[in-house]
Amino acid sequence: MTERIYLDHHATTPVDPRVLEAMWPWFSERFGNASSISHAYGHEAAEAVDEARREVAGLIGAAPEELVFTSGATEANNLAIKGVLQAAGDRPHVIVAAAEHRAVLDPVRRLRRQGVAATTVPVTQTGRVDPDAVLEAIRPETRLVSVMLANNEVGTINPVAEIARACRERGIITHTDAAQAVGKIPVDVRELDVDLMSLSAHKLYGPKGIGALFVRRCEPRVPLLPQIDGGGHERGLRSGTLPVPLVVGFGVACRLAEQERAGETGRLARLRDDLWQRLQPIDDVTLNGPALDGTDGGRLPGNLNVSFAGVNGDALMMRLAASLLAVSSGSACTSANPEPSHVLRAMGLSDRAARASLRFGLGRSTTDGEIERAAAIVCDVVGELRRLD
Repeated sequence: MTERIYLDHHATTPVDPRVLEAMWPWFSERFGNASSISHAYGHEAAEAVDEARREVAGLIGAAPEELVFTSGATEANNLAIKGVLQAAGDRPHVIVAAAEHRAVLDPVRRLRRQGVAATTVPVTQTGRVDPDAVLEAIRPETRLVSVMLANNEVGTINPVAEIARACRERGIITHTDAAQAVGKIPVDVRELDVDLMSLSAHKLYGPKGIGALFVRRCEPRVPLLPQIDGGGHERGLRSGTLPVPLVVGFGVACRLAEQERAGETGRLARLRDDLWQRLQPIDDVTLNGPALDGTDGGRLPGNLNVSFAGVNGDALMMRLAASLLAVSSGSACTSANPEPSHVLRAMGLSDRAARASLRFGLGRSTTDGEIERAAAIVCDVVGELRRLD
């Protein structure tokens, strides 16, 4: 029986067995509510949450009290963007980049309908945000700039630190969606100089349903209006009973990522480059995003995004799924209203090229043999589709 190959680690990662082992007792005998500090069960849970908070903070160079646990990066993005702009008063202005995740673009779209002014700055052909474009978009009423650290489709690493420093000089709050970057490349909030940063456990071999927002501790305090009320948890910024098992898993996943990142980075970059070389027999295959050698700003080590000229994107995805190869496309094939990737279109690709694109996301479990088999499958499928066209 042919085994499935999972190369969609940007979408989600499997929970590491060591993470699952650490989480399990908190689902059963150690079931206390971390807010119930009047008895031993609650104290035990609170201590576990504190330890996990330290582990997550340690991975990004933050102080533990600067973290607000959320249900994931999407909620963290909403809290950051809506929280700052709703606290800013009448008609504030926000700047975002055209290649941001929908978890940033959609909250901004909703706020625009509520009277917030927004500017979307373009990206380069490699998906990179130009700091000068951000600075040119700044207005007197600009209150927030949100630029992702690493792109979820093409792996582009953005110059967030340069942007954040320029914004700080102008008194503008900066936010970065770092869900794809944390655990894969070194991330330090002090070096980045951002005020807010979103992250998610399931992108780094932790459980789904838990993430965090880093909120810089400074004077004056970052103005942030809570989006969920009901108990004042997380220093009043995110009410709700903490899911202790998920928090514990998040902490362990961050600790493991810190311990293993250096070796894993080199291994994934080697496998990615090998995959790219194995796709070279295909005519008219194009690399999307930064060069693999890092000469134009760098990309995530496990990311490869390519387009195949003259191939129907929907047919490509269906054939690959039937071949038990799990990758993702630039086209939202399962959507009721499918459309090409907004990221690839922002980079200048045509709708047809964007639809005929594949995103390979390599991860901790990816092997040399899987790369060889995956490349062979893609070569065969693309060749067959071109013969049928």
